[in-house]
Amino acid sequence: MSQPRPDPVQPADDNARSLARKLLSEATHAALAYTDPATAAPGISRIAFGLCPAYQPMTLVSALSAHHAALTTHPEAALMVGEVGDKGDPLTHPRLMLRVRASFIDRKSPDHPALRDHWLLGHPKARLYIDFADFALVRLQPVSALLNGGFGKAFRLEVEDLLPPT
Repeated sequence: MSQPRPDPVQPADDNARSLARKLLSEATHAALAYTDPATAAPGISRIAFGLCPAYQPMTLVSALSAHHAALTTHPEAALMVGEVGDKGDPLTHPRLMLRVRASFIDRKSPDHPALRDHWLLGHPKARLYIDFADFALVRLQPVSALLNGGFGKAFRLEVEDLLPPT
């Protein structure tokens, strides 16, 4: 009888936590996977990405985008951040996958002005369209995370692992 294969994904250690936080803080865009509300088929989009002052992922989306309707109907989604380096096999470069729950930030909410201003610090060109009626800021609350730190370096992270050390 064959033995069950050991789980190759390790619990997070300090190096994994540090790398995950680095990938999050350096990302200006991400791949967003979502569920199409009309067909229930998976979809994917490249989105602008940033962190709010509380270190929570967020994005700015237009109501004209496919992922706006998807996140409105099915707020569960997934993100991937991490860039391929100039050299080597792309699969050896670190990337972070997050399962998230999206929540749209109402323009009338008390925290909207500060989040808007913070978004513009990292995305100054968005000043051209951020106040258009069809654009909305969206929090992407992490639910779980998986870090692929390169060949043979996979880690499960808790939501708390993504936050800066206190």
